[in-house]
Amino acid sequence: MSDIAAKPDNSALEAHLGYWLRRVSNHVSGTFAKALQERHVSVAEWVVLSHVDENPEIRPAELAGTIGLTRGAISKVLDKLEDKKWLTRKTLESDNRGQLLYLTQQGRRVLPELREIADRNDRRFFDCLNTRDKAMLGQVLRKLTTSNEISDVPVE
Repeated sequence: MSDIAAKPDNSALEAHLGYWLRRVSNHVSGTFAKALQERHVSVAEWVVLSHVDENPEIRPAELAGTIGLTRGAISKVLDKLEDKKWLTRKTLESDNRGQLLYLTQQGRRVLPELREIADRNDRRFFDCLNTRDKAMLGQVLRKLTTSNEISDVPVE
């Protein structure tokens, strides 16, 4: 066990849980973003692909609200995903302005590769924890998210 974990630090900065959470979060998310960049994918693109996969036929405005992006920002991400041929927008017959989002065959094919990058990143940072510790950490993070009414999804 390292000295950091073995003894509490009494410095003003290191006495704050937020400091430790940010320190870990920066490394976890930064390493993930870098791994995605090697595949020419942004975190926002990965999040959008995952949400569309889990919510087929979602509307762009609903997706934007779900993940906490503006309509302009979601439109840019959708444009990039369409350029990659991973996602398509279909106009509703009943409303020419309305659109539904779908993964293309290529999008469905690439998503497992991107999920493996996320899984590998989680293993890298969290395999030092046993199953019970991982479950407890997840429970604590979900509790903090709920009690602080955090609803946006990290995309950067």
